Amino acid sequence: MKSGWITTGPRTKQFEKMLTAFNNNKSTLCVNSATAGLELVLRWFGVGPGDEVIVPAYTYCATANVVLHCGATPVMVDVVPDTFNIDTEQLKHKISACTKAVIPVDIAGFPADYDKIYEIVTSDDIRKLFTPQSGVQRKLGRILVLSDAAHSLGAFYKGKQTVSLCDLSVFSFHAVKNLTTAEGGAIAFNLPEPFDNDELYKFFNTFSLHGQTKDALAKLEGHASWKYDVIMPGYKCNMTDIQAAIGIVELKRYRTDVLEKRKAIFDYYDNAFKMHKWAIRPVFIHENSVSSYHVYLLRIEGFSEEQRDKIIDEIFSREVAVNVHFQPLPLLSVYKKYGYKIADFPVSYNNYKCEISLPVYYDLTPKMCEAVVNAVVDSYHSMFSSPQL
Repeated sequence: MKSGWITTGPRTKQFEKMLTAFNNNKSTLCVNSATAGLELVLRWFGVGPGDEVIVPAYTYCATANVVLHCGATPVMVDVVPDTFNIDTEQLKHKISACTKAVIPVDIAGFPADYDKIYEIVTSDDIRKLFTPQSGVQRKLGRILVLSDAAHSLGAFYKGKQTVSLCDLSVFSFHAVKNLTTAEGGAIAFNLPEPFDNDELYKFFNTFSLHGQTKDALAKLEGHASWKYDVIMPGYKCNMTDIQAAIGIVELKRYRTDVLEKRKAIFDYYDNAFKMHKWAIRPVFIHENSVSSYHVYLLRIEGFSEEQRDKIIDEIFSREVAVNVHFQPLPLLSVYKKYGYKIADFPVSYNNYKCEISLPVYYDLTPKMCEAVVNAVVDSYHSMFSSPQL
């Protein structure tokens, strides 16, 4: 605040450079939300009416909403049971001549199977099916892979940070994310040649500020620097220096402090619940992947949706707050109206109906973790002593 910078300025630019170095991608633009970042990318790629974008059925609504904003059709794919990530075997069968992009989601911070996704979109038969409608689409020559990495800052896939694996990735810095700027997001560019990712950064910087060729910082540079042009009907979704200043502090301690704390919480829960056969523990470390430890997706073996809701009430009565991540898209009224049916996505529903998200946050102590575990275990047992069940 004392610097005099409130909107986009030097701290936003610093935060962008720090994120690029942290993630080992080619360039990064900060925006005001992950949702805005996803939509900017789809619009840049020319996604519009008549096009299809593949998304997992198990995700937050933002992943699919941006497709609708562009006038395109979300094509939903079921997920695999253990990781909640998009089922790549089903994905390849959902691709059509109308498919322009696929948006895998690193649900709860665990990376999707990017090697398999790229194997599909770069295969000869899928490339032949691709029908480009814009110069950018012709330049790429295949389906765009746009990662919804809202949960997965700092996650690894086969020894590489997830953001360095996709054409573009979008992060969220919303209040409940591992790294927060209160509200905010970032677009990480990693497109292959002949794309120039630094030039793309400049384009998106303009695109995210009404199409104006200079932001407030650029207007301070050089003679007659106030002059600018508007070269496209852009959007207004830039990040501010106030947000970036928070992000800079958070990023400096993210790998060695924040992620370590979150991993310790995951480990505590995992060790506590592995002795209970009814507790289905989430995958967060695999031979190829390491999560960002964003959400601990506990499932209760054999529970119906009604029982899951009941145990949540029981846990809350013990002064422990839990949540559910997420309602699959076909359960939401807006997507029901578009004709999506949850019966077409049985794994998504089976995962959802018995899922409980346990608290994971920086100040959660081992004693508090113990209280969470006790509340869940006691609530489970109390349900079967209840005459109503």
